[in-house]
Amino acid sequence: MKIGIRKAEVNDWEQIVLLLNQLDYPNTKDFIKEKIETFLKDANEELLVYEEEKIVIAVISIHFIPQLALRGDFARISYFAVDSNVRSKGIGSEIEDYCTKLATKRNCDRIEVHCHSRRKDAHRFYFRQGYTESPKYFIKMLPQSE
Repeated sequence: MKIGIRKAEVNDWEQIVLLLNQLDYPNTKDFIKEKIETFLKDANEELLVYEEEKIVIAVISIHFIPQLALRGDFARISYFAVDSNVRSKGIGSEIEDYCTKLATKRNCDRIEVHCHSRRKDAHRFYFRQGYTESPKYFIKMLPQSE
């Protein structure tokens, strides 16, 4: 029984943890339920999964960011993982196409994604999907409250 793309639910947390592990985020188990709940409550966030045979085999988080000085808004993909056992079967393209439609409906004129330099296969995927590289990315780490 194939379900395909659907909104994530809190009870998907264990399978999402496994997918995040494949992206080298190994320590999410202690806080992932809370993060999923936060996504589900925010109208500017979408957390989607791809389910096949009652198993979540992909996850994507996308944020819709209003722009003050530009006519169109933009969307940002923050996490996107397809299980390594089912990659190259069109699932990633199907999810990305779905998110493109969501972003278009939300008046976005672009989607951006940050993808670590070591993820060469992911880079090829994004180029195939029509993304171009934007070479500057700045980050400032902030102290964590306890």
